Amino acid sequence: MNNALTESRIAYFFEAVRSGTIRAAADWLNVAPSAVSRQISLLEEELDAALIERHSRGVTPTEAGEYVIEYFREQRAHRDDLLSRLQELRGLRTGHVNVVLGEGFVSDMLSGPMQQFCRQYPNIKVNLDLGSTNDVVRRISEDEGEIGLVYNPPNEARIVSRAARQQPMMAIVGMQMARTINRKSLSVQELASYPLAAPHPTYGTRQMLQAVEFAERISLDPLVTTNSINIMKQFAKSELGIVVLPAFAVATELEAGELTAIPIEHPILENAEAHLVTRVGRKLSVAANKMLQMMSSQMTAFR
Repeated sequence: MNNALTESRIAYFFEAVRSGTIRAAADWLNVAPSAVSRQISLLEEELDAALIERHSRGVTPTEAGEYVIEYFREQRAHRDDLLSRLQELRGLRTGHVNVVLGEGFVSDMLSGPMQQFCRQYPNIKVNLDLGSTNDVVRRISEDEGEIGLVYNPPNEARIVSRAARQQPMMAIVGMQMARTINRKSLSVQELASYPLAAPHPTYGTRQMLQAVEFAERISLDPLVTTNSINIMKQFAKSELGIVVLPAFAVATELEAGELTAIPIEHPILENAEAHLVTRVGRKLSVAANKMLQMMSSQMTAFR
């Protein structure tokens, strides 16, 4: 091993591990797959260590590779810290905030903190990326986002909740179905008798439904499975059946009288929570801190 370390090569290696395959990394970096392989090979020569293991389904990091990934993430965190300090000196005249959120938070985010933030800091760029519960947790824990909005996340030692609020899962139905049901609340057994639309298992809402199925030994087999909250809303509006979501995810439709929320009688669903999360130990930029404060105080999900 020599003392040279070409930092740019680490980015190729990191992207290959993040993407899972050399080809996917090449597509993301807009280079040929051979270029990615070459840069990783040169990095392995520099470090005198094998960094990846190749399998039929892609690549995974070796123990040495994990150390390099940790180094790369720390370097990015130091860079972000430097940019944050420079941003503070500029008085928030420039900069960016990176938020990763579940789709159910979109309306709440755009109608609340985004309006004030964009008026108060017009030159701060905001990146909003959608993701499932698992996506949000992973991206925040791996510093691919500064702030995460996630519903009922799993326990993860690398993330910390900066705000949390109980937001029960409700049966969301169209107005005609609400009149047909004509109940102030539903049991999970009654819920199971109606057609359902639900997200994929990587979403927190679906994971809670699966927990209810296990606890009650019943089947909540959805008629429609999707990765879109909007499709679920349209399913309910079209009177095709019930979707199970927190009320804040359909606040606009509830206010407009397009949908109705009916409580569901089950502790797993009643005790669900919305969380505003960051990575443990991450120092947020000045702009991100301002955004965090506005999100926790202005979003319906946390009031």
